[in-house]
Amino acid sequence: MSDSEDDATELSAYTLAALQEFFAEQKQCTDSTGDDKYNVGIIEENWQLSQFWYSRETAFRLAQEAVTAAGDNGRIACVSAPSVYQALRELHRDDIFVSIFEYDRRFAMYGEEFVFYDYNNPLDLPDKITAHSFDIVIADPPYLSEECLRKTSETIKYLTRGKILLCTGAVMEAPAAQLLGVKMCAFIPKHTRNLANEFRCYVNYDSGLDCGT
Repeated sequence: MSDSEDDATELSAYTLAALQEFFAEQKQCTDSTGDDKYNVGIIEENWQLSQFWYSRETAFRLAQEAVTAAGDNGRIACVSAPSVYQALRELHRDDIFVSIFEYDRRFAMYGEEFVFYDYNNPLDLPDKITAHSFDIVIADPPYLSEECLRKTSETIKYLTRGKILLCTGAVMEAPAAQLLGVKMCAFIPKHTRNLANEFRCYVNYDSGLDCGT
């Protein structure tokens, strides 16, 4: 077999793999339209987008905290925190208002509750998203950098009426306090995969997350 034939074979294999990945993603979206579409982790992590989902226990703990903090008929924004959004919808199908702000368009399967969000353009939001229209904002910036946190903070401050629940690395404690006035909680969030960096939760209000780990 000539070198050109080898190249063609390799290209075909690469193309086939890409097509298989594409069809797998399409099937995932198609299969996730029933009652289980809100299951935590129903959409697989994409590491290229720095996606690392919370464990089921952590997602539900944060969701319950958000519901309590938002109060009756509360409005909750999940910024780059899709597993918390999913937990909220598993727990509460109709009795809360929640929006998911996410760069990954696979989450558009959630219809009107999905808002495309790119932290690089923190205030580039649809007209329907008005300033200070959410009782609490839960945010998990995708990258552990001051630039990412600073830009995400602009979004958080625009959306919230006051309460903030931030999940990010322990190394971001100082800039988080400076940018958002939040303090580290006792509760330690867990992920489905072990991460190299220690993660913590931060809030700017009296929170149930300080009642042990």
